[in-house]
Amino acid sequence: MKERDGYQRFTVRKQLILAGLLFLIAVMSVLAVNAGSMNLNPWQIIQSVLGYGNDASHLVIWQIRLPRIMAAIIAGAGLSVAGCVMQNNLRNPLASPSTLGIANAAAFGANLAIIVFGAGSIQSTSTDAVTINNPYLVTISAFICSMAATGVILLLAGIRGFSPEAMVLSGVALSSLFSAGTILIQYFAEDFQIAAVVFWTFGDLGRAGWTEIAIMGCITVLSFIYFLFRRWDYNALDSGEETAQSLGVRVERVRQGGMFVSSLITAVAVSFLGIIGFIGLVGPQIMRRVIGGDHRYLVPASALMGSLLLLVSDTLARTMVAPVVLPVGAITSFFGAPLFLYLLIRGYKK
Repeated sequence: MKERDGYQRFTVRKQLILAGLLFLIAVMSVLAVNAGSMNLNPWQIIQSVLGYGNDASHLVIWQIRLPRIMAAIIAGAGLSVAGCVMQNNLRNPLASPSTLGIANAAAFGANLAIIVFGAGSIQSTSTDAVTINNPYLVTISAFICSMAATGVILLLAGIRGFSPEAMVLSGVALSSLFSAGTILIQYFAEDFQIAAVVFWTFGDLGRAGWTEIAIMGCITVLSFIYFLFRRWDYNALDSGEETAQSLGVRVERVRQGGMFVSSLITAVAVSFLGIIGFIGLVGPQIMRRVIGGDHRYLVPASALMGSLLLLVSDTLARTMVAPVVLPVGAITSFFGAPLFLYLLIRGYKK
């Protein structure tokens, strides 16, 4: 009886943590709607959300701020839950969407589209002098290269029976290969093309419109359902491959499926928004220490933490030196690196 009561208290604590994260995301979303160079009072925001505001407030709310908020919530959740599954599948706490070279492959694809296919241009005026005149070409090229990198790793794993360690090493090799390709392309590029590439690489939630948000949302939700369906398999993998196999888990199929879906989420988010670092690495690490390693709760908790981290980072990017909007990728890396080092040092002390 006491053991059952203890387990119920343990479960209720995890549920309260999830509810707390949802509450923080809701509060942060309200603050983010009101943050920006144009000051709006709560009544104006409510009117605009309900469709009764003036044209200026309606434009700011529906075309600028709400899309950024939704992009932060969806992309943050997707990147973080992808990192959570990668860390489990590869049995490596340092695994993240960038570990397998997916981000570098996307950057190579963007360079290819902007420099080789001419998707970057220069204007005659000083305002927005460097632009990406064909963002869909850049997005498609980045997505194809990201999934190509994933396909190569999964193909090698299937043919050669790669271990998780070998998959990480092959990802490092592909990352180096795509980085070298990016450098070579940039070496022969014009100045404005390199500027356009740098602009894309920064990471910007403002690029996502409602169509892009709908695509990211559908893929992220479907992937999240798949991960929850596999939650018991991931728990078994935490105990080792032999233990998982003895419990009836088809380890290679579970691992390859998880890696493919995680890479798909990352490829979509990166191709739409640019490089956003450390969310997939830090989010799962934080929640693993707070909520434990049970993937019934760790998967949704990682998703919620990723949403919160990216939403806070984007709000800071828009308000720190307003009206200038800083690149959110720089903010996540700036705060994510010391936070991860702290978690790493604390873990080794334990």
